[in-house]
Amino acid sequence: MRTPAALLAGLLLAGIALTAPATGPATGPANAAAPVPVTAPAITPVAAQSLTWGVAPSSPDGPNGRPAFEYKLDPGATLTDYVAITNHSDRPITLDVYASDAFTTEQGGFDLLAATEEPVDVGSWITFETRTLTVPSTSRLDVPFTIAVPDNATPGDHPGGIVASLAATGTDDEGNQVSVDHRVGSRIYLRVTGELRPVLDIVDLSVTHDGSWHPLRGGVVTANFTVRNTGNVRLTGQPQLAVDGPFGLARRSTVGDQLPEILPGDSYRTSVRVDGVPPLVRLGASLTVEPAAVTDEVLDPAPAAVTGEVDLWAVPWPQLVILLLIGAGTWLTIAGRRRRRRQQATQLERAVAAAREAGRAEGAARAEDGTAGAAPQPARTTD
Repeated sequence: MRTPAALLAGLLLAGIALTAPATGPATGPANAAAPVPVTAPAITPVAAQSLTWGVAPSSPDGPNGRPAFEYKLDPGATLTDYVAITNHSDRPITLDVYASDAFTTEQGGFDLLAATEEPVDVGSWITFETRTLTVPSTSRLDVPFTIAVPDNATPGDHPGGIVASLAATGTDDEGNQVSVDHRVGSRIYLRVTGELRPVLDIVDLSVTHDGSWHPLRGGVVTANFTVRNTGNVRLTGQPQLAVDGPFGLARRSTVGDQLPEILPGDSYRTSVRVDGVPPLVRLGASLTVEPAAVTDEVLDPAPAAVTGEVDLWAVPWPQLVILLLIGAGTWLTIAGRRRRRRQQATQLERAVAAAREAGRAEGAARAEDGTAGAAPQPARTTD
């Protein structure tokens, strides 16, 4: 017996699964479509403690091992396919089955529009004979659906998903009873034939330098940016950041993490950092993203690399402080020497002046002594 919290977590992991097994609980990636609060649908909300179900591509005779619904169709084309809805529970379950459009989440995951949002792309091209199905306990229904590609459908990828949802009662953070839409599904990758444009763009690029107070260590340059898929093919990519000083000095570079799958028209914000960048006052940063196909297909035309460049200041504060201290120490040393020289010169001048004064006094004294000791001489006359 599962608790409501455990079931909610299990369905979050199931979400829009890449695969859904024919037996056992549905499993899938954590970035799949998560349960979202919605207005209660026509079916009656029920407790979901013991209910589990799976969704997988199928055929009239049952699941055929496809990981997702993948198609390549011309504008105006129509086809019928099947989805397996498997009830792993020990009692019947009533589900709402529908298709919707996909988008790239802020975390880089694959998600579908909320149940309350009307699809406008591939989700609106898919129809079921009925949206409400009751699946007997421990049973599977292979449900047909029709895809009708509009005549004016644009070339390229149109991602979406098929969902089987259950409205169940739950409580919010304040303890109020709410209706929660638990969703499990499988992805749709539909490509409309025509000219492909595999294009990524870099927007909102900002680069900062975080210096180290250790004078012998470089700082960290971080590039924050958004990669936008402006083409019509789902793409991934590999970002690379290079940083150098004036005249290409002290060049540093690094390769960032692989980008997630970015759907056409969507974007993903991330960052790349380079360590050990010396603060050479003015730095130049160059960010390059190499687009690549999500699968192993060879895109024609091949996507071109996109580059963004930014100049930034990297003031060497620790080095400036050291230079200031060295300058201050040098100035103090020179000033001290000059002060001592002036003091020595003053002392010498005072000594010379004192010697002169002493010489004058001694000469005056000798002159006075010589005048006082001499006898008067008589005047001589001649006849």
